[in-house]
Amino acid sequence: MVILLGMAMSATAIAQSVRPVKLKDLARVAGVRDNPLTGYGLVFGLAGSGDSARNRATLQSVANAMRAYGVNVELSDLASRNVAAVIITAKLPAFAEPGQTLDVQVASAGDARSLSGGTLLLAPLSGPDGRVYAVAQGAISVGGYQFEAPAALQQKNHPTAGVIPAGATVEQAPPVQIGGNGRRLDIVLNQPDFTLANRIVQTLHASLPGIDVQAEHAGRISVHYQTTPGDLVAEIARLENILVEPVRRARVVVNERTGTVVAGGDVRLGQVSVSQGDLRIEIRTQYQVSQPGVVLGSVGDGVRTALVPDSRIQANEEPAPVVNVPEGATVADLVSALRGIRLSTRDVIAVLQSIKAAGALDGELIIQ
Repeated sequence: MVILLGMAMSATAIAQSVRPVKLKDLARVAGVRDNPLTGYGLVFGLAGSGDSARNRATLQSVANAMRAYGVNVELSDLASRNVAAVIITAKLPAFAEPGQTLDVQVASAGDARSLSGGTLLLAPLSGPDGRVYAVAQGAISVGGYQFEAPAALQQKNHPTAGVIPAGATVEQAPPVQIGGNGRRLDIVLNQPDFTLANRIVQTLHASLPGIDVQAEHAGRISVHYQTTPGDLVAEIARLENILVEPVRRARVVVNERTGTVVAGGDVRLGQVSVSQGDLRIEIRTQYQVSQPGVVLGSVGDGVRTALVPDSRIQANEEPAPVVNVPEGATVADLVSALRGIRLSTRDVIAVLQSIKAAGALDGELIIQ
């Protein structure tokens, strides 16, 4: 099924519907960002669904973990499938302080069948600089299941990945460097755009008289102060809450896997005619039994009954349906017309790609 989200309205109505939004919804202060954390750990307590003995890395990790508690074991003594090696990921937000908790994502690194019911052993989480910023442990929540029986398998979602809500504790604050020497703030746009950058500069000039604001390029705007702001937090909060009129891009996003088509209201089509052929080939095969006849009252050596295939190929090419799209029609009108002639999801996506190639789509087509 094709799902289309679009707005069929005139250009004047579209312009009136664009409401100003806060600057913090369009950009961020340079240096303020999330930091990725990764780690390696072991999940215990699995009911026979962990890594097999073929994963020597898991066995070695279990042996090392046992030695840390004063238990010396050999790799040959480990045969349980109640343990799985996992990769741990998390996001460390800017200005996070020690003691703050983070959500953790856990994914199997071996051949474990499921992480359901497992508990992650204490594991350090490091940043790109190699320093440990958090530690994680806790019970894993898996949004799926897998049950096996001889010649049968029942599975929902991916039981080899899960989350630990508030499963990590921050041990040290991340490095945050707000650009400038105290008299300058840099604003980085979430999506670089020359029109939007120029619009933000004009809005800041009107809202901050006497302050020099310049756009370095489509993705960065610098704000220069004559003197160092007395309260930097209050000044950043004031910048974030300034209202700016956003720029709506003419885009059509198509997800071929799910069959979803999402179009903005300002996406228009030029005059175009679409013809979709319908060629159907049907092959039918019938098997007939060939019974050897009796020669002179007896059947010769090597003569036996055989099955002889009888194949028939029939090609039917029906007249191709034609859809005419007038100038200024929306993508919603086009998809509605294509669905009216019973085109499949894949055919609708192919038609959109062809219209873009023909230059009749006034916007950007993004295929996911």
